[in-house]
Amino acid sequence: MKIILDAMGGDLAPEAPVMGAMDAAKELGTQIVLVGRGEEILDVLKKHGIENLPEGMEIANADDVVDMHDDPASVLHKRKNSSMVIGLKMLSDGMGDAFVSAGSTGALLTAATLLVRRVKGIRRAAMGPAVPNKAGGKTVILDCGANAECTPEFLLQFGLVGSLYAKGSLGVENPRVGLLNIGTEDSKGTQLQKEAYALLEDAGKQGLIHFVGNVEARDVPLGAVDVVVCDGFSGNVLLKSIEGTAMFLGSLIKKMFKKNALTMLGAVLCKSGISDLTRLLDYREIGGTPFLGIRKPVIKAHGSSDRLAFRNAVKQAIAAAENNPAPELEKMLAKLAAEKESSHD
Repeated sequence: MKIILDAMGGDLAPEAPVMGAMDAAKELGTQIVLVGRGEEILDVLKKHGIENLPEGMEIANADDVVDMHDDPASVLHKRKNSSMVIGLKMLSDGMGDAFVSAGSTGALLTAATLLVRRVKGIRRAAMGPAVPNKAGGKTVILDCGANAECTPEFLLQFGLVGSLYAKGSLGVENPRVGLLNIGTEDSKGTQLQKEAYALLEDAGKQGLIHFVGNVEARDVPLGAVDVVVCDGFSGNVLLKSIEGTAMFLGSLIKKMFKKNALTMLGAVLCKSGISDLTRLLDYREIGGTPFLGIRKPVIKAHGSSDRLAFRNAVKQAIAAAENNPAPELEKMLAKLAAEKESSHD
């Protein structure tokens, strides 16, 4: 297994990605290619007392860097020698099994779409973060921001790829797929939700997914479904609302334990449980968000990712490469296309 890592992407680059890669190589036993300015990468290693690259790690030099303010549509032309573009070209050419970057989301999605390309039949790639839920598992939300405006067909495809991802990478045997809506009745929502509901329901009848109907936002963190399908605008609002609520509750719990000596004693007694809760809500423990619908795994790490986050982004990339849903997704789409064509005859 070989993971290609953008060593220049993110707020804390190159130190965080380089050292995160070092941890991943040591702990996970994977090969890693660091793409970026070679001298800066070596300087980071020397700073930490590392004179030579460990076995299984290599550097692919890239002189340029994609800036967060760069126009995503022009990156391939204006930043063709950047670590992001060179890394994605390497992935496309079969020089690695997955790519990780904490660089610009728009640039990464655009470059991945044009260089690595979408799965045949996929209209739009989607961002699919997996958030923890009350049931003890994770819920995949897609799309969460890549496609603000969607068609019913886009939402159907999000349901297909999300189901395969939940099954392969998250280990959910029969993922429950729900459509985000303002009520559970099949008559709820705008025309988009009503038409998407019909397509998802039909896919369920064909045995392609386990569609359970509409799901309200409040039920997502409770574990009502394993995959929630929505347009990118709604999905981003849902995700940020969950994150904000978690931060708010965390601050309330902290304030409660600091109230007096007795509550501080309670905090000591609950230390292990509090630590578990903190890790559960920590984005660094997840690593990043996959672009689902791209032929090969591309993981978008958080822009402020530190050493731990990059280590876990590599771990996530390994899992995505081992369970790449692209081949199965292509078969599903071909089956749907055949069904659609036969119904028109």
